[in-house]
Amino acid sequence: MRGQMDMDKGMVVVDEDVLAKYAGSAAVECFGVVGMASVGVKDGIVQLLKRDNIRHGVEVVIEENKLKIDLHIIVAYEVSIMAVAKNLIDNVKYKVEEYTGMEVGKITVCVEGVKVIN
Repeated sequence: MRGQMDMDKGMVVVDEDVLAKYAGSAAVECFGVVGMASVGVKDGIVQLLKRDNIRHGVEVVIEENKLKIDLHIIVAYEVSIMAVAKNLIDNVKYKVEEYTGMEVGKITVCVEGVKVIN
């Protein structure tokens, strides 16, 4: 399914991959987020994704014309996970809504791992 925005003279259709990439980019900008995580379904191994693949750590679903976003992240060691998650939700919601003009209904943060940063 694709996101749709009605305009005065037509309609804009946004692919979910575009929304996921934008949400992932906004997420990795947040303090305490080391990066996006990809979970291997087969063996449960978590990988830190490179900047090119951050879309794989984000799931976007459009329900009743609202975005539902799941973010799979890796956090820095010794940071408050709750503070990082709150900041992440606020930042991603603001940036995605500003960028797309679509309403974000729900953001779920899945902390897949912790990484020590030197």
